[in-house]
Amino acid sequence: MIDILINRIDELNNPTVVGLDPTLEMIPGHLKEAKFAEFGKTPQAVAEMFVEFNRQIMLAVQGIVPAVKPQVAFYERYGIHGLMAYERTCSLAKKMGFIVIGDIKRGDIGSTAAAYAAHIGGTDIEGEKYDLWHEDFITVNPYLGVDGIKPFVDACNANDKGIFVLVKTSNPSSSQLQDKLVDGVPVYLHVAALVDEWGRDAMGEKGYSRVCAVVGATHREQGAKVRQALPNTFFLVPGYGAQGGTAEDIRGFFDSNRRGCIVNSSRGIIAAYKKNEKYGEKDFADAARDAALAMQKDIMG
Repeated sequence: MIDILINRIDELNNPTVVGLDPTLEMIPGHLKEAKFAEFGKTPQAVAEMFVEFNRQIMLAVQGIVPAVKPQVAFYERYGIHGLMAYERTCSLAKKMGFIVIGDIKRGDIGSTAAAYAAHIGGTDIEGEKYDLWHEDFITVNPYLGVDGIKPFVDACNANDKGIFVLVKTSNPSSSQLQDKLVDGVPVYLHVAALVDEWGRDAMGEKGYSRVCAVVGATHREQGAKVRQALPNTFFLVPGYGAQGGTAEDIRGFFDSNRRGCIVNSSRGIIAAYKKNEKYGEKDFADAARDAALAMQKDIMG
C-alpha cells in the first residue's frame, strides 16, 4: 500500500491529504436543518449530516488529492451512530478511489494491540474474513514499545497496509515529552530510531517502509532532523494551515526527489467556505475544492 500511495501522489502531482474532521458547527445550515427535520436533534441526525457533508467534500476533491484522513474522535463523540458514520465515510472513500488513512491513534499492550490491528488486518470469524473499517493506513501511538506495535506491523505485512507512528506531533505541548533529552538525544529521535528498526522488514518496492511516521509541520527543525534519521520512512505531516505550519516549514521533510511525505489539512479545506466571503453555505464543496487546489500549488510551488 505504501507503493500505491506513492504512485497515486505521483499521478496527481499532489502530496496532500484532506482530513475529514467534521463538527456540528461546521455543517452548513441547509444540511443541518434537513437532517434535524428528518431525525430530530439526535446523534443519528448528526451522523447522517456528517456522511453527506463528507460525501460532497470527497466529490469536490476527487481527482485532486490522493487520500482522505477521517479522525475517529469526531465521530466517536456521537456514539454508535457516529462510529457508523466513520465506517460509512471510509467505505465511500474507498469506492471513490481514495486511499484512506484512519486517524485512530491506537496503542496498548500486545493482546489489545492485536485486537486494534483489526482496523487494517481485518476480522476473522471462523474462516470468514471481514474488512470492517476500510482503512489502508492507521495512526498508532508507540508509548508502550515494541509489543504494542508488533501486531500492527504484522498486520501491515500480511495485508499490504501501513501505519503512521507518532514521532514528533504538531501540537505545541509535544515538547513536554518529545523534546526531553535522554542520553543527550531528544525522545522524538529515540522514537524515530525505533520506527526505523520496526520498519526494516516492511519495505515496499519504492524504498519506503510500510511503517511510517507522523511528523508535525509546526516543527521545522525537528522534522528535518527526523528526515535525516529516517531516509526510508514516509511521513504523514499534520499541522499545515490552520495550526500554523507552512509549505516552507516542511521543505526539509521531503527527500531529494521531493517525495516521502503526505501533508494533511483538515479545517483549512473542509471549512474553507467559512473563511471566504466568495462562498455561501451551499457552496461549501466548491470552497473545499478551491482550497485543495491552492494547497497543492503552495506545497508543490
